[in-house]
Amino acid sequence: MKLTGLFLFSALALASCTQKPVATVAEGPASPMIGTWKLVSAVTVTKGDTVKDYPVPNQEMLKILNATHFAFMRHDLSKGKGKDATYTAGGGTYDFKGDKYTEHLAYLNAREWEGRDFDFTVQFKNDTLIQKGIEKIDSLNINHEIIETYVKQK
Repeated sequence: MKLTGLFLFSALALASCTQKPVATVAEGPASPMIGTWKLVSAVTVTKGDTVKDYPVPNQEMLKILNATHFAFMRHDLSKGKGKDATYTAGGGTYDFKGDKYTEHLAYLNAREWEGRDFDFTVQFKNDTLIQKGIEKIDSLNINHEIIETYVKQK
């Protein structure tokens, strides 16, 4: 009897050591949004006038998305030296369903943009993400469409 109890205790102890860890993220296919994206093209359309905003010589921009948050950084490649020195960064949470993508901007170095939502339509073509939407902030007299094209980084 003692041997049977010892065997049962050992089997239970061993089974508890081999259990799978509890998943922290829902299983299923990963969202196509998740990853690191490099901006390759951006245009702004204001009252019918189209302006090509990107690429800009000596600058680079990345957007990074995980399951719940986005962040973007744009900076000059001369390490902040010279007349074209620039740095822009922002982020927040987002919603994504179908082709609808909404950014809830919580952080930005242009602080007057914080706390606003921006709705976009997204399209995926292989490793390319095309994001279109309206940026409208009445208090800043901003009302334009942006069209941004990103390539997924490996």
